[in-house]
Amino acid sequence: MATLVRPFKGLRPTPAEAARVAAPPYDVLNTEEARVRAAGKPNSFLHISKPEIDLPAGTDPYAPAVYAKGVENLNRMIADGVLMRDTDAHYYVYRLKMGDHVQTGFVGTASVAAYDVNRVRKHEFTRPDKEDDRVRQIEALNAQTGPVLLAYKANMEVQAIIDAVSKGAPLYNVTADDGIQHTLWRMNEATQIARLTQLIDAMTALYIADGHHRSAAASRVAAARRGKKSSDSADYFLAVAFPHDQMRIFDYNRVIKDLNGLTPDAFLARVRERFDVSQASAQVRPDKPTRFGMYLGKTWYTLDIHSKLIPAQDPVARLDVSLLQDNLIAPVLGIADPRRDKRIDFVGGIRGLGELEKRVNSGEMAVAFSLHPTTLEQLMAVADADQVMPPKSTWFEPKLADGLVSHVLD
Repeated sequence: MATLVRPFKGLRPTPAEAARVAAPPYDVLNTEEARVRAAGKPNSFLHISKPEIDLPAGTDPYAPAVYAKGVENLNRMIADGVLMRDTDAHYYVYRLKMGDHVQTGFVGTASVAAYDVNRVRKHEFTRPDKEDDRVRQIEALNAQTGPVLLAYKANMEVQAIIDAVSKGAPLYNVTADDGIQHTLWRMNEATQIARLTQLIDAMTALYIADGHHRSAAASRVAAARRGKKSSDSADYFLAVAFPHDQMRIFDYNRVIKDLNGLTPDAFLARVRERFDVSQASAQVRPDKPTRFGMYLGKTWYTLDIHSKLIPAQDPVARLDVSLLQDNLIAPVLGIADPRRDKRIDFVGGIRGLGELEKRVNSGEMAVAFSLHPTTLEQLMAVADADQVMPPKSTWFEPKLADGLVSHVLD
């Protein structure tokens, strides 16, 4: 019977090449940004994850030639000894350090069968075009190169195993261009590997934090290959899992182009129907759920939603992003579908509240809202209820690196 996770024979850079190979995730850079980032770096993993950078400008990133170029680059880096594959199956311990924040988890492969029955739990819709791209990429490379970011409920014994491994010498300790430190150890002890497998398998569920398209694509590849190959490696997908209490979600803030025909005074009057509004003397970074910051006319306000408007049970409707959407953005500003309406934009909290002020002060936007970050507990509650988060609810930092370890489908 399939376990929830299992070790694998990682394809990874040699220690001498790790810093040159490690790259940002494929989906956080556009083609031109990736082209600049990889310039003069022939062994950057971007040549595998965004191979259109090696083709003429304007090349469709979904063209067959792009996937073929990725295969060519992968084969070259293996032939040149830049990438090598472990001969035995391992878990790998992965630590991310961003400023004072540290989180340490493990790299393994997660069960597609568990994903298919919602034991690896989702909280987002996927887009077919993005799924198709990941399917084509996995099939072309015969490997999963972009890990899915998972959360598990913190467990003391799992942490003890991870801590023991991380006391040893790491395979790599790489500081990326953005200052984030990526450290990787290999778990070698058979007893530790077996026990970690048992402990994770005893958990009710794992939770996808980021990587819904990658996991959905892995499920499709596994279904297509089932019964056609002797190996079952496609029945598992590459994942990095962290304890929920170490992961960090930033706020995901909103900016709106206009006040829906209202004057600022009329708009404020409408807001006061559902929120307690008080003028602030400085930027408002909400210090608790159900509190919001609003920047309007070069002035910050604190908004506290009336308690009677907070649903008692519904895990989606109770989210701050939902409370703001359902009680202000939709009824007052007339934006019913934030996924498609061009009048709304979203600003990751990593960019700071100054970015909200800049976009309003420039006249590009009329009003901005700062939110308290969604918590991992809220995300897990939504996933447990088999529901879907509203768009732009979570912004995870720090980001994983691509290229430090990949999963080959034998």
